[in-house]
Amino acid sequence: MPKPPLVSASKLERSSVVANNTMNRERGLAGVNSYARELGFDPLARLADRPTAPSWLDLCSGEGRALREAASALPDDAVLTGVDLVGPLAPTPAPPSVEEVVASVSSWAPTRPYDLITCVHGLHYIGDQLGLLARAASWLAPGGLLAAHFDPESVRWADGAAAGRAAIAALRAAGFRYSARHHRLTLDGGREVTLPFRYLGADPAAGPNYTGQSAVGSYYDPC
Repeated sequence: MPKPPLVSASKLERSSVVANNTMNRERGLAGVNSYARELGFDPLARLADRPTAPSWLDLCSGEGRALREAASALPDDAVLTGVDLVGPLAPTPAPPSVEEVVASVSSWAPTRPYDLITCVHGLHYIGDQLGLLARAASWLAPGGLLAAHFDPESVRWADGAAAGRAAIAALRAAGFRYSARHHRLTLDGGREVTLPFRYLGADPAAGPNYTGQSAVGSYYDPC
């Protein structure tokens, strides 16, 4: 398979497949179209078990509905952070415990650890998916949980050959669990993760993935 023209992170984020993405903008905390359904667990129940002020980082958070709904059910000292390239389009102010950051998750980094880190269908629009997963692993608090949707078919070697099996093997070796049925990666407990891949660039014209929506192809060399 020939390699398509690859683009940088800044050009990728200006592409139509990323800039016009609506995959996770309106998803709430519970119900039919919800984080609980997509993640396979109730984020509130997970945070309620924390012995101190609970903290949740949601990457590619869209309108931040799930965080806003969680704020009303969690203690006032909870720390709820949403990061999104576009940010909320809703004009209503967020609750005091919710911080909504407009930034690229490819370059943004937090200043504190989190008990829960989620990325619901957001990796499909990130160029260096493996790099973000490795960085996010170090943002987890001890005993924290990272949960993200991941499509191995989107990971390619420089020549266009499929690299998904190698990516899953490396992630599992680093402590991640992967459910092929649900396309979900999870990781328990913060740690430093180094994956044997060197990011080359992204293909914004990769076409639809398992969701039926157009997604991004991520290209790597082994290292």
